[in-house]
Amino acid sequence: MRRWDAIEAFVAVVREGSFSAAAERLGVSASHISRRVAELETHLGTPLIYRTTRSIRLSEAGEQYFEECHRLLEGFISAEEQISRQQEEPSGRLKLTCAATFGERFIAPLLPAFMRRYPRLEIDLHLSNRRVDLIREGFDLAIRLGTLEDSSLLARRLCDRREYLVASPDYLERHGAPHTLSELAHHNCLLGTSSTWLFQDRGQRRELRVSGNWHSNSGPAVLAAARAGLGIAQLPDYYVSPLMESGELLPLLENNRYRHSGVWLVYPKVRQQLPRLKLLCDYLIECFEDGIPWHSGA
Repeated sequence: MRRWDAIEAFVAVVREGSFSAAAERLGVSASHISRRVAELETHLGTPLIYRTTRSIRLSEAGEQYFEECHRLLEGFISAEEQISRQQEEPSGRLKLTCAATFGERFIAPLLPAFMRRYPRLEIDLHLSNRRVDLIREGFDLAIRLGTLEDSSLLARRLCDRREYLVASPDYLERHGAPHTLSELAHHNCLLGTSSTWLFQDRGQRRELRVSGNWHSNSGPAVLAAARAGLGIAQLPDYYVSPLMESGELLPLLENNRYRHSGVWLVYPKVRQQLPRLKLLCDYLIECFEDGIPWHSGA
């Protein structure tokens, strides 16, 4: 058994979620991947992956082995990168993820200029509102919005992000405007992916659970409901600033607006020495130096 090939195959199966996807990623057949994983399981004397017709699931031993193999593989890749240091003409693949709407409007339009600057690089951009596991799914970088969770990941601040509480004049005419946070309990709150909204109250951060009859994992869908007068929404500046300027939406409870949210570049520790990742992070920070580049998106 060529153990390194078997380890690479095993890690690819876990990252990609199937034997066929792992085979495509490594440029080999699915049967080749299956044989390598089976050889590894025989060598270790325990199953690593439970297979069904539709999915795979790691055994307890598989979970432990994946964590160690992943670190080993990433260390090998990092060592190669440090030795080659292809700074003059960097090459390789960068896999990044970002929330869909923000990525479409402000990240994707910036990447062609970066690619023209470094034509040997390959960009793999995933736009999704799902919070991906960067390490398990093999991502180099995530652009994340809001307040970061505590984690072992490294982060660089890209820019500020302001959240506004807004409603249409029509809704406020029919229901009145809330004057305190507690009054939100009497209003229809338009919910996105979370039922908890973030505010500043007497100088302290406060999380407030709200409720309403509209739920969506799409920011534009929540915005459309607010514009239609269905209720009150909490949305970031890049959705609502033009509409507040035109008067189509009105800001509420401005004294309670939380002012410490941000946009972040987040990446695994094992990736921090990748020259191509540093180049991309530096480029994005340069583009966002004066805040969100409104001109980059329509």
